[in-house]
Amino acid sequence: MKLYEITFSPTGGIQKAADLLTEALEGERIAVDLTDSGADFSTIPFAAEDVTVIAVPSYGGRVPAVATERLRIMKGSGARAVLMCVYGNRAYEDTLVELEDAAKQAGFRVIAAVAAIAEHSIAHRYAAGRPDAEDGKQLREFAGKIRQKLSAGDNAEPLIPGNRPYKKAGGSGMVPKPTKECNNCGLCAEKCPVQAIDRSDPRRTDKDKCISCMRCVSICPQSARKVSSVMLAGVDVALKKVCSDRKEGELYI
Repeated sequence: MKLYEITFSPTGGIQKAADLLTEALEGERIAVDLTDSGADFSTIPFAAEDVTVIAVPSYGGRVPAVATERLRIMKGSGARAVLMCVYGNRAYEDTLVELEDAAKQAGFRVIAAVAAIAEHSIAHRYAAGRPDAEDGKQLREFAGKIRQKLSAGDNAEPLIPGNRPYKKAGGSGMVPKPTKECNNCGLCAEKCPVQAIDRSDPRRTDKDKCISCMRCVSICPQSARKVSSVMLAGVDVALKKVCSDRKEGELYI
């Protein structure tokens, strides 16, 4: 049995949560990076005895469209799937159910799901430092229940909350821009999940392609990509009421 960890983690929070769960499972671990715009995901040799952890962020209560597109390219071959959506302490709304549909369309068998919390990728003071020790404990215990389910040969689908049709997708409209510290190293353009940054001129960003994932902001060696301070302040105020109280992970098995 192989254990595939399939993640779309632009800033690392989703990866951190997925690692906590995956490391507590069993199997030869193989990483699959859904942010890699140059990968051919159709060639991954899944088998029915394999287990996958599929982890994505929740952007406005939906799965990023590019993540579902790349997931649907895969040939799941009946491999068991543990779904994980990770959100910044606001709400995950239809993210898990959309991920469930995409996974099943790709040929995976969904056996468990979790909505986990990580530090907000834009307004960092919300869910700061998460996933934390308490989250890790919860995810490790959940992994134990998943192992028991696998050992029993139980492939029953969990009841996952969400709406069909899904809520309307919308973007934050926050497109990071370079500052004078930018030295045109091109790392942001190379690593952008949707290739929204011009490789020949990293100072140029296609705002229609940008999904506001903040990958470029988080990886810039010069800390030379920023979002508008005015827009950032507006987001912070808008989220204060719904993000201030700690939310806990939700488990489905």
